[in-house]
Amino acid sequence: MTRTYKATGINLKCAPIGESDRLLTVLTREFGLIKAVAPGVRKQRSSIGGRSELFVVNELLIAKGRSLDKITQASTVESYPGLSRNLGKLSAAQYLAELAIASALSDEPQESLFFLLGEHLSRLERLSDRTEIESAALLVAHLAQGIFHLLALAGLAPQVQVCCATRVPLIPNFTDPNWQTGFSIPSGGTFSLPELANLEAELSSQTGSLYRSSSRSRQTSDSKHLTNFHINAKELAALQQLGSAELGEGIADRGTWISVENILRQYAQYHLGCTIRSGSSIDTYLESFEF
Repeated sequence: MTRTYKATGINLKCAPIGESDRLLTVLTREFGLIKAVAPGVRKQRSSIGGRSELFVVNELLIAKGRSLDKITQASTVESYPGLSRNLGKLSAAQYLAELAIASALSDEPQESLFFLLGEHLSRLERLSDRTEIESAALLVAHLAQGIFHLLALAGLAPQVQVCCATRVPLIPNFTDPNWQTGFSIPSGGTFSLPELANLEAELSSQTGSLYRSSSRSRQTSDSKHLTNFHINAKELAALQQLGSAELGEGIADRGTWISVENILRQYAQYHLGCTIRSGSSIDTYLESFEF
């Protein structure tokens, strides 16, 4: 007899397979990340076609297969229809899904990740659909917090409260417009400027100057390859409040949130060893606004 098992999972990725099937990547509470075929769901009269769409949470009955498992029953318990009605929300949701896939384990319960991802998808869905600069900035802020929370759950979140070298607290100085501190992607977070210089000198002697430092913008193409750089007071303040349960009000401007997301994107890609493909969709979405 075919062995079957039950699981509750959210669809994070789908791809066509065969003439009418779909291969789903599902984050389940009970078994972590699984891949399973949803047979016939691309047919017009499929009874579970809608349940195989992205970000639908189903109670599943799955049959074990030799190479791929097969979904035999699906009953929807939750969905996030509001995500698909807004390009920014959908791109941000796919972004978080990529991070979840990169950090999730297989054949192990992933209940904390399952609920954390669901919470951040709900937050994105509840945001305004208005196509204005303020709404776009708020979306990027929520995306940044989602990235930080997912990294924290995986044990990979950057240190942003203290200098990684001295453990001395870093306090942003808003009275000095030129105030800066350091951030190192490979070394795990924030550094005072003297300690960042020491770090770079040590790395340079070991690697022949493979690491470079920049004092400002990561918006240019060259800056995308930086691993050590300087951040300003607003960027540090925004990073420091991402670990909280809720975002604070008015602590960062639009440009700051874009910069923080870019920092976290580079950081996540480095430490998870993946490319966040949905990052380009976020960039395209933001390009339609005049920040």
